[in-house]
This record gives sequence, C-alpha cells and structure tokens, in this order.
Amino acid sequence: MSAVSGIETVSFLTGFSVDLERLADEGWGEEARGSVTWRTLVDADRHPSQGLASGVATFRPGGTLNPHRHGPAELYFGLDGEGTVTIDGVPHRIAPGVAVYLPPDSEHGTVAGPDGLRLLYVFPVDRLDQVDYRFSA
Repeated sequence: MSAVSGIETVSFLTGFSVDLERLADEGWGEEARGSVTWRTLVDADRHPSQGLASGVATFRPGGTLNPHRHGPAELYFGLDGEGTVTIDGVPHRIAPGVAVYLPPDSEHGTVAGPDGLRLLYVFPVDRLDQVDYRFSA
C-alpha cells in the first residue's frame, strides 16, 4: 500500500503472459508514417501492468517506419531479418540479437532489408498512447 494525498491505494498488479501468435496486427494505415505493423505485448490499457509498454513490429521487405521523434526513450531488439535504424542521421544495423537504444526526442526511422524485419520495441511508459509520435516533414 502507498499513501497518495492521504488516500491509501492498493496495487493489483499480477504477473501475466501474452501469446504473440494470438494477437491481432495493428497499424496506422497511413503511408506517410510508413508500412510497419505491430502487435502489442504489454500496455496498461490491456494488461495489469505499469512502467513499460512493448510490442513486436513487423516490416515487409523494404518496409518502413518513417523518421519521427517522441519524448520517451525506446529500445529495439532484433528478432528476425535485418534492416537499418537511422538515429539523428547516423545509420545503425539491426538484426537478430542486436539491440538499438533510441534516446528521448531523437529523430529516428527504420528501413527493413530484402528479407523484412521483426523487432521487439520497449518504452518506459505505462501505455503506448503516452508516446507522442511527431513525424518529420
């Protein structure tokens, strides 16, 4: 229990598991943002969680997530395929087993290689709607 403004609150967080294969694909449906799709693994709007939100992004061959910024830092971890993550103009290879750290408010974008790309992404927020995506012109 913790005291907040004199009111006692109780956390009802519990451990849970999520099966990626049972989740639906999501996406923006706007080519201006890119062709990436994703499946949300952890988000406080959907699960009893706090402190991080995550998912798996999928890029078809040559697929993109166009350059953008957001307030919180982000971590990418390559699962399948490979591609390039450009951070503030500097390209970084992403592939299985490669982690890429994206600093807060850095401009970054992703382009998948010829075999596509799948990566885990993690934000230090409770909910993905707390990530303020600002796409570059």
